[in-house]
Amino acid sequence: SGIHRLPAAAKLPVALALVMATVLMPISVPAYFVVVAVFLVLAAAFSRIPPDFLLKRLLFLEPFVLCIALLALFQPGGGKTFASIMVKSTLCLLTMILLSNTTPFAELLRVLRRTRVPALLVTTLALTYRYLFVLIDESERLQRARSCRTFARRRAPAWKSLATLVGRLFVRSSERAERIYAAMCARGWK
Repeated sequence: SGIHRLPAAAKLPVALALVMATVLMPISVPAYFVVVAVFLVLAAAFSRIPPDFLLKRLLFLEPFVLCIALLALFQPGGGKTFASIMVKSTLCLLTMILLSNTTPFAELLRVLRRTRVPALLVTTLALTYRYLFVLIDESERLQRARSCRTFARRRAPAWKSLATLVGRLFVRSSERAERIYAAMCARGWK
């Protein structure tokens, strides 16, 4: 789409400015949030990203927002703070979801390097992105191996097995991180 073809150097500053403005705008100006929501819906429509895909991504991240907003609910004046956190966070999440789904990650990293973001931060982001897929692949492999050995469909053994799986995944990812770091140091990385 046309939004996919826009340069990352244009999309990233617009997205960051939109996020900053949304965070700093007081909730007492609801017209601003309605305009931002309409703008994001139009951007999603023009980008031709399927609405159900965007909704699934948003709903996947929304429980984290809800947990934080619920903590504010028990404070004095919590209702207004709850609404503020929910609205602002949802709009910011949708902005970042649209940016990440219309711009290749390598282009975003290139823009960050050109804008003189510290090299260590850019490298950390690049390595995190690269090894996230390795970690997902490893967890799928462990899940498949567990399901091949498990015949019971009861919940209690499944939770215990899931806890074991998460523990093994943590150990394997830590060992892999140490091996990768040793290999990088051997090649002169600092």
